[in-house]
Amino acid sequence: MKMNVSLHAFDFERRFDERVALEWFQHNWGTAFVLSGVYAVLIYLGRVFMKHRQKLDLRRPLMLWSLSLAIFSVMGAMRTGWYMFSVLNTHGFRQSVCDTAFYSAPVSKFWACAFALSKAPELGDTLFIVLRKQRLIFLHWYHHITVLLYSWYSYKDHVAGGGWFMTINYTVHAFMYSYYSARAAGVRVPKPFAMLITAMQIAQMLAGLSVLGLVYRWKHHTHCVSTMNNIVCGSAMYLSYLLLFSAFFYKSYLKPTDETRAKRE
Repeated sequence: MKMNVSLHAFDFERRFDERVALEWFQHNWGTAFVLSGVYAVLIYLGRVFMKHRQKLDLRRPLMLWSLSLAIFSVMGAMRTGWYMFSVLNTHGFRQSVCDTAFYSAPVSKFWACAFALSKAPELGDTLFIVLRKQRLIFLHWYHHITVLLYSWYSYKDHVAGGGWFMTINYTVHAFMYSYYSARAAGVRVPKPFAMLITAMQIAQMLAGLSVLGLVYRWKHHTHCVSTMNNIVCGSAMYLSYLLLFSAFFYKSYLKPTDETRAKRE
């Protein structure tokens, strides 16, 4: 009985029609540019609107928002991680990089599509920053826009490497949004945990560059489906993230403050 319940719990994954999803993305992936434009305009208008107003106390909505994304990311990491582990275990590392069955396999096909679609509602993170009048850094909105564009662009072509990109991102987001949930709930999270999350993000960018490098290397020798446009765009994106997240890590956790300089003197 318990086995039947557990199987039925994931029936929606098997029933998901990835062919319909693929067709939709192939015809509508350009909508990501429209969403990005609307997002940028709303950021500007929101900051103008809030300029002479008191910041809003949105701790409870922020906690629920972050918690829902944390649960979604944990589930996505578990299901895509299970698929990637199976490929690694049965076919080896090269096949895990070049694999494109990730987009159509019963375990992962729903989560591959959900990953790409989720980059649109994740833009809502910025709403809380604007309405709470927190500092909005370039890395934040640039990351949101480019991830949305690249995720939709890649899903429409079912490119190699997607399994690694999505699984790693789901995993990092599981930690990140759990951290945000705890902070919004008023829990005092030790600083090393925030450092760990940023370090994971930096490692994610290094992994992304490595996977794209391998896709390029194996593109002409193995069945490693991708395009030069995707490889170049993805590499430029991951490299920019690597530089920006590394700079953020240094400024936030390593750069001496005026107080520490005074103590040294």
